[in-house]
Amino acid sequence: MAKTFRELTLTHPCFSVGDKVNKGRVHLPVSPGCNICCRFCDRKINDVDIRPGVASMIITPQEAVEVVRRAVELCPDITVAGIAGPGDTLATPYALETFRLIKQEFPDIIKCMSTNGLLLPEYAQEVIDVGIDTLTVTVNALDPEIQAQICSGIVYHGKRYEGVEAAEILIENQLKGIEIVSEAGITVKVNTVLIPEINADHIEAVAQTVAEAGARIYNIIPLIPQHELSWCSVPGCAVLNQARCEAEAYIDVFRHCQRCRADAVGIPGGEDFARQIYIRPVVQQNTFSHG
Repeated sequence: MAKTFRELTLTHPCFSVGDKVNKGRVHLPVSPGCNICCRFCDRKINDVDIRPGVASMIITPQEAVEVVRRAVELCPDITVAGIAGPGDTLATPYALETFRLIKQEFPDIIKCMSTNGLLLPEYAQEVIDVGIDTLTVTVNALDPEIQAQICSGIVYHGKRYEGVEAAEILIENQLKGIEIVSEAGITVKVNTVLIPEINADHIEAVAQTVAEAGARIYNIIPLIPQHELSWCSVPGCAVLNQARCEAEAYIDVFRHCQRCRADAVGIPGGEDFARQIYIRPVVQQNTFSHG
């Protein structure tokens, strides 16, 4: 049975509300590919960028189990095994395979997965069966015209869709998938990248709708301008706070996201053990954005 929302607020660093929970996570970079084209996303394999969508390497599901073994030895406060990229977890089979192996050896560890939600409805039962406790779905807009400005296209069942048509498919699947997994008892967090020039006036609507679909917690992430959205601005504190306050009328809001790499290990904001776990060291620099 999936962990309850109450349990997660005490043991999962990304599902806590209010004070930060000093619990850790190990991110397992087993998902190499993606099936949507977000205009702010620039996935990379390197040791430098401190942001989602970046890892020093891709590992196999079998290697991931060994990573969890070493991680919990180095940092006993790790309570979560998570997969958040560097690509989408459902675009390739490796994330679900990894969680099946982890479930056998680490039945009590929280299993956490992030996805863009495009394939969530068709893989929802597998997500449930493998024992995922927490699922994060990135929903940046519900209006297809707005979504088309954020995501240029998708690859869905072997066909590429672009613009509003792609946005309509993605939005429908995201909401349908959230409903299915939340009804099964999985705690759902929704991430939204706040882009002042595109979706700043749309955040309240997203929060209300995903809450109605079953999401329990909401994370509004300020854009770091890059890639095709390098022309956009960074949302200031006032804009970010207003969006969070508007969202809190409908759903609990998570306020201390660290925008972690896809191979982060340890307590968010604390010591990162990735250099001791993975072969190549992670060199921290003050540069990051979104994957």
